[in-house]
Formats: sequence, structure tokens, C-alpha cells
Amino acid sequence: MPCIGLKIDVDTDRGTAEGVPRLARQLERLGIRATFLFSLGPDNTGRAMKRVFRSGFLKKVQRTSVVQHYGIKTLLYGTLLPAPNIARRRAALMRSIADAGFEVGVHCYDHVKWQDGVSKANYLWTRWQLELAINAFGEVFGRAPRVHGAAGWQLNEHVPALQEVLGFEYASDTRGTHPFFPWSGGLVSNVPQYPTTLPTLDELVGRPDVEDRGADDVLLSMTEKSSNTGHVFTLHAELEGGAYLQLFTNLLTGWRTQGYTVSDMPTYKAAFVVDRLPVHAITQAALPGRSGLLAVQGAAIDAARPTRS
Repeated sequence: MPCIGLKIDVDTDRGTAEGVPRLARQLERLGIRATFLFSLGPDNTGRAMKRVFRSGFLKKVQRTSVVQHYGIKTLLYGTLLPAPNIARRRAALMRSIADAGFEVGVHCYDHVKWQDGVSKANYLWTRWQLELAINAFGEVFGRAPRVHGAAGWQLNEHVPALQEVLGFEYASDTRGTHPFFPWSGGLVSNVPQYPTTLPTLDELVGRPDVEDRGADDVLLSMTEKSSNTGHVFTLHAELEGGAYLQLFTNLLTGWRTQGYTVSDMPTYKAAFVVDRLPVHAITQAALPGRSGLLAVQGAAIDAARPTRS
């Protein structure tokens, strides 16, 4: 039976405090597991407003009601209001998610800093940001993280190799069609990528070509034909844990009706023999409904697959 793996990106302090427990309660009620990826440093969401000059950003803001989903206070963090440290403020809540049996991992340290800076950053900056996140995760959970899912699907050529050096077991940083080992910077990383394969709800809600059908119906039509490799669906605690909760619940019901197992990323990963995964480049591309360029699964590379110890 094909699987749809659920990856929940938690971007903000409000998303952690309100969206995460709401999602956890709904998932537990339905008997479904998911992987929660936390932002672990300062919530500097207000600084993201400089993206107003990025192509497509204003259209996305208008479609998805940013003020409703994030709140005025969050949109002032890091500018008119001091940025709260999410992991320090919400450590007990984060631990309760792990204690409830959900997989937890790293989304980032500073979401805005990573999303806006990593694509052009050097090796030392990239390692510094990853180590900040790993150390903060360790302070909360008392162990090292196993999974990384990059904020905003933003990477540079150093990230895959650093994930191997820093001990991550797998990553879901990219958009693509099926799992792969990433080729980046001339090297094949030993940390496999399990890319997001479906559009996110905020990429669909409010689009003229979607409004008449509903974003949930559009997504269900994409998964109606069974896939041998299943899918990875990324949701956001601020959205599906808020105004989009019913849309998300509709998706869970629909996917089960279509015959999918809906669960966390370890369950999704278990369907693949990791040593047989192909090698692909990571490139950048624009996707409908999202501003800027994202890290995406590129062409297959004829390179030796890494040997996993």
C-alpha cells in the first residue's frame, strides 16, 4: 500500500504554541503519525517583510491572508518587537510532541536568516547555522536530530555534505518526485533526500484556477492515481494548525479513502531500499504559487552511490 508521508514545518513561535498542539490533537484523534520539524532559534518573522520586492511575494501574501495566519505580533518580531527564542520559550511543548510518539527534527535555527541567506552563503556560515540548530535541538530533546528539512526549501551546495558530517540520517529539503541521493558541489552526499512531491495548500488556496474546486479537491485529484513511490506532503503549523485545519482533515480522509497509508516520514522511508536510491543533482526552479526559486530535484547523475555504514 503506497504511503503519504507528512512533514510539518514549524516556522514561528505562534505556530509552535498554537498550531503544533492543535495538529497533534487532530492527528492523535485520527490515529495518524507525522514528523514535526521545529525552528529552534529567534522568531524574526518581521524581517521577512523585505521580501516584498521579490517576484510573486505580494501575490502570495494577498492570496493567503498572512496577517490572519501569523498575527500582527508575529509580523513585528525582529523589528518593532524583540524576537523570542522559540526553543527556550517552548521547550516543554516540543518535548511533549516527542513524548507523544511523533518524530521530531530540525527545520532551522533562524527561519528568516536561513531562507533569505543560505542560497548565497559560504561553507562557514552554513555550518554555523546548522550547528546552532543542532545544539538548540540537543538542549531541548537531549539527543542529536536525525532529520533536517530546510526552511523555505532553500539550500546551497554545502548543505548536503554538511548534513553528512554533522550526523543527519536523512533530509527532506527539496521539491521533487521520488527519493534520491543528492549530488551537490561535485560530491554525492550519504544523506538521502526524500523530497516534497505535492503542492502545499498555501500554494493552491486563492489561485484563480483552484478557487472553484477547492485546494483539497485539487490535491486529491493529483493523488487519485496510485503512485508506486507514494508522496511527501509538507504542511505548516501556522496554516494547517489554524485556518486550514479542516482542509487538511479533508485531505487525510480522502487519502485514506484512496487507499494510502498516511503517516510520518520514517513510515514513508521504510518503503524504499536506501542503497538502491538513484543519484540526482539539486538545482533551483520556480514553482507555481510560491515566490522565488526553490531547491528542486534535478537530472539523474551517473555517479557512484555512497556506501552506507
